[in-house]
Amino acid sequence: MRASTLNAMLFTSMSKTMRRSVCLLGVLALAACGAQDAPEAGAKPAVTADYVLTADQTHNKFSAVIPPVITVPSGAVIEAYTQEATGGQLALGSTMADLEAVDSDLLIALTGPVYVEGAEPGDTLAVTLIELEPGDWGWTGVWPDFGLLAGEENHFDIKTYALDKETNTVEFADGIRIPLQPFAGVMGVAPATDEMLSTIPPRANGGNMDDRNIITGTTVYFPVFVDGALFSIGDTHAVQGMGEVGGSAVEAPMRIVYKVDVVKGGRKLPEPQYETDTYYATTGFATTIDEAARKATRFMIDHVVVTYGLSRSDAYMLCSLACDLKIAEVVDVPNMLVAMHLRKDIFEE
Repeated sequence: MRASTLNAMLFTSMSKTMRRSVCLLGVLALAACGAQDAPEAGAKPAVTADYVLTADQTHNKFSAVIPPVITVPSGAVIEAYTQEATGGQLALGSTMADLEAVDSDLLIALTGPVYVEGAEPGDTLAVTLIELEPGDWGWTGVWPDFGLLAGEENHFDIKTYALDKETNTVEFADGIRIPLQPFAGVMGVAPATDEMLSTIPPRANGGNMDDRNIITGTTVYFPVFVDGALFSIGDTHAVQGMGEVGGSAVEAPMRIVYKVDVVKGGRKLPEPQYETDTYYATTGFATTIDEAARKATRFMIDHVVVTYGLSRSDAYMLCSLACDLKIAEVVDVPNMLVAMHLRKDIFEE
């Protein structure tokens, strides 16, 4: 996990100077692949996974009662294969008739859950994304009753694509090529409920965040609600714009390599947060963009106060000067997700 956040969670009793010194040493030792604010998919490091999960080890609900498919220790590296958003009901060349016939009860299948030994309620689960490799194909669809302009743009259509791995692009149409930027739309731990919750909206446990910035080299921090955390990942996208306004990305199967670490003690996170070498991010979900943005801002103020020792008033002003709000998604009803990014290069140490 990234040392800057580890210090904030575990060493809050240290002086400001001590915390920053430890953070600097940790970043030098543990820095992962650099990711920019709008990064491109980069080269994959050579990593050997400790465990492998296949694309048939899936579920499509969030609940504490879904049994884990595997148990791993903290620090384990996992290679997971995911299905595209329909759970294998579509394929390259699928038609509108195929899209219309999709069984909605099978949507958003997630690979997992993974039980992480030692994870307990109140802990934090750090998930570091090491490799994200999309499959050979993907699809995009629009529906009359879904998306930001539902009821206004009344379209029903589908495109399928063969992904061009040589150029790392997808050909949307003649003369239009989009660089691939693979990520998992859904990452999350189990909530503390026996209820079978839909995987479609984002929640405090993660879920369908659809944040295109959570790519290779990113570490995501999840609050743990149940023993073992029960982490799952899926709804993988070859590329998506911020907001996912039409309701879908280039939905694609994917191979993912990730590492899980249990963080004990320190500041308890209310909702997922994440970071790269260049910025730290908080997220906020809500039924409106306004409230989601407010939550992300509050959480960033908390992070700055704890990590850098600023007063809340200074932290609030810093957010206004050096932070950027990002609308991650606006279509996964009933909740939307906003992230706030804080650049790291403004801190001298």
